[in-house]
Amino acid sequence: MSEHVGVLTVSEFRDGSLQPVSFELLNVGRKLADKLGKLADKLGAKLMTVLIGYKVKEHAMELIYRGADEVYVLDDKRFKDFIAETYANAIVHVIKNVKPEIVVASATTTGRTVMPKVAAMLRTGLTADCTSLDIDPEDKMLVQIRPAIGGNVMATIKTPRHRPQMATLRPKIYREAERDTSRSGKIIEVKPPEHIFETRVKVLGFRRDLSQEIDIEKADIVVAGGKGLKKKENFDLIFELAKVLGGAVGASRAAVDHGWIPYSHQIGLSGKTVSPRLYIAVGISGAIQHLAGMKTSETVVAINNDPDAPIFKVCDFGIVGDLFEILPILMEKLKRLKEGKA
Repeated sequence: MSEHVGVLTVSEFRDGSLQPVSFELLNVGRKLADKLGKLADKLGAKLMTVLIGYKVKEHAMELIYRGADEVYVLDDKRFKDFIAETYANAIVHVIKNVKPEIVVASATTTGRTVMPKVAAMLRTGLTADCTSLDIDPEDKMLVQIRPAIGGNVMATIKTPRHRPQMATLRPKIYREAERDTSRSGKIIEVKPPEHIFETRVKVLGFRRDLSQEIDIEKADIVVAGGKGLKKKENFDLIFELAKVLGGAVGASRAAVDHGWIPYSHQIGLSGKTVSPRLYIAVGISGAIQHLAGMKTSETVVAINNDPDAPIFKVCDFGIVGDLFEILPILMEKLKRLKEGKA
């Protein structure tokens, strides 16, 4: 395992730009690399990142400015569409050649889809949805911390026998790495071997989810609805409140299972993880599976008619009452506030 050195992050590129999670990963990656170097009495371990896509090379320098020492770029028209198999093949190709000690990706839809494939192909472990990463000063191994048992406990996980040590990190846990245009580094173009593009998948087209105007994983404000809304049409209240606040719309699994809203809005262990500055839970009781997907929110507001609902144990502000009476009043006050009439 001694041949494995340094930290590698997986950058994400979508809709013509680098995604903010790429910079979050470089922030935590820099901390891990510097700590590894300090423990080895060196200036710091190497921080690398891999960037995959089409017409992405021109964006590679931004990753240097954000803390990367080396950027491995796989730029090919065949990467224009996201196909899990080809992206996983590309990441594995880089890892086998670079041999990093640690690999970190974001627990976005992309990371959750690709990284399990990468781990299986490399026959190593993967700790998903981590909320914290650190280096143990005693054994120099990656300490991977994540919620377990529905968020009731925090598990500390290590990978003692296999390399690389791999983890996906929940978005918005760490701040984006600061931009420093005085930094220099290497941009290494990797010509992808043909076998990387061997796949059973053929892209026929791309259909955007029009129900989600704001990416829920990036949103600073999330308004989520649950079973307490009683029927699909009542989700219009959630969309209206989210629009007034400039936020995204989320949902509990119960609401999705009832067919009231698409799966792309689901928050929880079997959905997406969010960490907004403000999370408003409307008609959501707070099952442990749902709480695991939003507990890291900065401020949580709960509206529920059941005073014993578990959501009130984790919220910062709670309103006990009928949501159909509360939401119209709340929206009216917010609208007046925006108009400067409050």
